[in-house]
Amino acid sequence: MNTTTRSTGRTLWVATRAMLLFTLLLGVGYTLALTGIGQLLFPAQANGSLVRNASGEVVGSALIGQSFADADGDPLPQYFQPRPSAAGDGYDGGSSSGSNRGPEDAELIAEIAQRKEQVAAFDGVPVADVPADAVTASASGLDPHISPAYAAIQVERVSAARGLDADRVRELVAAHTSGRDLGYLGDPVVNVLQLNLSLDELEE
Repeated sequence: MNTTTRSTGRTLWVATRAMLLFTLLLGVGYTLALTGIGQLLFPAQANGSLVRNASGEVVGSALIGQSFADADGDPLPQYFQPRPSAAGDGYDGGSSSGSNRGPEDAELIAEIAQRKEQVAAFDGVPVADVPADAVTASASGLDPHISPAYAAIQVERVSAARGLDADRVRELVAAHTSGRDLGYLGDPVVNVLQLNLSLDELEE
């Protein structure tokens, strides 16, 4: 065996050992370490931020919106409604996307105008009071939050449908309103699923 052959063999063996070592360290060890740290320090987030009802049943995730409508797709008056979704048939985690239509798209403009009329009629408020997030989908189509302004125009309708005092419903909205991240990033938001779950538990 000549020197060139031995050198090539040695190089391949070193490369193979390095590949196996880094596969174990980065492909297995690193993954297990991060998984363990996540489960230890942030178990709820690591497992999908699942939301459970009073019976312990999983009813969704705090990170993914969902529809509160009947079998025909009509919004249920006893629930706070989320913003529209363009993800698949609505809030489909496997088809996360926005509508990808610009602000000058004639079809989108018409849809927004129609949605404003529908939301205003459903919540019994002037069209001018309907906020933007009530009629436009998020970029992901999975946004679980609405603005406090959108929640506010729904309070009277929800309280009437449930026979609850409107001030009690407003207290629940306030309790489920999250402030700006780090005190200055983004806007305050209301998690619709958690708010609706609290409403159901209130009546149990």
